[in-house]
Amino acid sequence: MSEVSHTNSGGGSPSQSTIISILQWISIALLVYLLISSVGMIGAGFKGATKGQATELFQFATNPFMGLIIGILATAMIQSSSTVTSIIVGLVAGGLPVETAVPMIMGANIGTTITNTIVSLGHVRKKKEFRRAFASATVHDFFNVMAVAIFLPIEIIFHPLSKLGGFFANMFVGGENMSVKGLNFVKPATKPVIEMFTEISRMISESGIYIVLIILGIMTIFFAITVIGKLLKKLMVGRAKIIMHNAIGKGPLTGLFSGAVITVLVQSSSTTTSLMVPLAGSGVFRLKQIYPFTLGANIGTTITALLAATAISGETAVLALQIALVHLFYNSAAVVFIYGIKNLRKIPIRGAIWLSRIAADNKVVALLYIIGVFFALPAALIFITNQF
Repeated sequence: MSEVSHTNSGGGSPSQSTIISILQWISIALLVYLLISSVGMIGAGFKGATKGQATELFQFATNPFMGLIIGILATAMIQSSSTVTSIIVGLVAGGLPVETAVPMIMGANIGTTITNTIVSLGHVRKKKEFRRAFASATVHDFFNVMAVAIFLPIEIIFHPLSKLGGFFANMFVGGENMSVKGLNFVKPATKPVIEMFTEISRMISESGIYIVLIILGIMTIFFAITVIGKLLKKLMVGRAKIIMHNAIGKGPLTGLFSGAVITVLVQSSSTTTSLMVPLAGSGVFRLKQIYPFTLGANIGTTITALLAATAISGETAVLALQIALVHLFYNSAAVVFIYGIKNLRKIPIRGAIWLSRIAADNKVVALLYIIGVFFALPAALIFITNQF
């Protein structure tokens, strides 16, 4: 009798957890559908609001440095590069010039590093732990700032990323050969949701229907990515830690690959990089081991923009895919170029170690660094740019 009751009690728990897991995966699938639909909403709303005059509307951001600053500020405030890049894809679909969007994408890369830098403050009471944690967080900052310093001037002058993104986007969407236009099932699938939100926007404001649609699209993206992140954390973070423990110590290429894979699984580079900050603080992994893992997260995070681009069809589908591919090529090229050259590879590590020592000795420096780099400096640059 006891054996029977033992079997029943042992069997009930796994089946219940399996049902919960299945429901969570179904929820994620529905939220991904909602995410893709919301990008379409932003594209439709932006196109309607500007009536094809997006260039004039975004004159304030035609300066590449302004675009960069907007990307940094927006991502630092929302604390999600996935959300910001998805919004940028929607804006490009609505007519925002790709040349304006590229610096915004680069800025989003810098802005996203604020999360793991804030997480490192949790170790502030123990000097050695804080020094290690702060260094592991800010190595991401130094790398992304360095990538912008190298690639933004090249992009402004020669546009290699835009050209490469445009070439492959046309190959997949716009070309006569290898075209996937006929296979686009996303538009009819998302059309009911976009139409529903358009009607809701009309009910809220007849005159400002397209502005309301853009706002609802942005809110929906933020909601979808936030909830997807929370669900994936429950489902994947435990497994992510196991992958991380097994992979980080096996060399830079394995660390790079595992960083990319885990970021795709949890749909957040902030989550991935924040996972390893406590491990660095406690001394489980050294900064040199964590560094390539962080760079892998940079590549993995580009999946969201590519996913968002599938929502767009019609004339602007090529442009939407182009900016998503620019994000992928930029992050990948930065890793290959900076990490691939020994002298360049060392710079972010040296910068992070130098800053972490100063911050460990004077904790106020850490707070001033976060406020200064992610908010005060971009705001000051916006003010200065507007004066000229």
